[in-house]
Amino acid sequence: MPHESRLQLYWRLVRADKPIGILLLLWPTLIALWLAANGHPDWRLVVIFSIGTALMRSAGCAINDWADRDFDRHVKRTVDRPLTSGKISGREALAVAATLAIISFLLILPFLNLLTLQLSVVAVLLAATYPFFKRFFPVPQAYLGIAYGFGIPMAYAATLNAVPFTAWLLLAGSVLWTIAYDTEYAMVDRDDDIRIGLKSSALTFGRYDVAIIMLCYAAWLLLVLFIGWQAGLRSWFIAGWLLAVGCAIYHYQLIRERERMRCFAAFLHNSWLGAALFAGVALDYALS
Repeated sequence: MPHESRLQLYWRLVRADKPIGILLLLWPTLIALWLAANGHPDWRLVVIFSIGTALMRSAGCAINDWADRDFDRHVKRTVDRPLTSGKISGREALAVAATLAIISFLLILPFLNLLTLQLSVVAVLLAATYPFFKRFFPVPQAYLGIAYGFGIPMAYAATLNAVPFTAWLLLAGSVLWTIAYDTEYAMVDRDDDIRIGLKSSALTFGRYDVAIIMLCYAAWLLLVLFIGWQAGLRSWFIAGWLLAVGCAIYHYQLIRERERMRCFAAFLHNSWLGAALFAGVALDYALS
């Protein structure tokens, strides 16, 4: 790789060149904002949550690389990351993460109520502790799902100054979705994880991995269908939901042989599944 500037290295550290993680966090958060506001969210909140999602995902990547710096050098996919390859220091990675988290907090401070600010502290703790769960927790993807989906209760809190049961139900569904797509991701690193002793759902599920992924998709999609129906969403929502179902079926076609790159392709394609669900929610409110 040609010589990179510090800015380029930090850009890669926070995966700004790979926005899939931002999108996977963003779709459930936007769905929550639309549902909480009955289709008419405060656009200031939409902007704040969108920027905050990007910043916190980036901070999480920097923390993850710092925590995994001694493991990533043994994994084919991660050996060239800036921190792992020694191009930046661990102190720099932590400084980048802290800077992004502070900017995110200052961004929301003037606009959000106390409950949302309190939940934001929990969200930071979840993001900071997730990398260490891979050391001992057999399904760290479940913990990641809580961290990735925590924008949902925050969106409800920012809109309603309360977190109703629907928000927690949507968060539970988002956790199941995260288990599905991040297990596909973990299937790419299965051999490396065995060799270096990290935990992952792909290893824990073993030969039932594909079946459990599809069960998680089914449960997530059924929960979204129930929540949307209860909210009074109908035709456009159902159209988006059916597109998401089609995405999940396509993912099965990709992962059923457990071939590394096809599993990775399925993981990446989850952005379209999330986009279909959000589009269905937003269009139904706008056009019905």
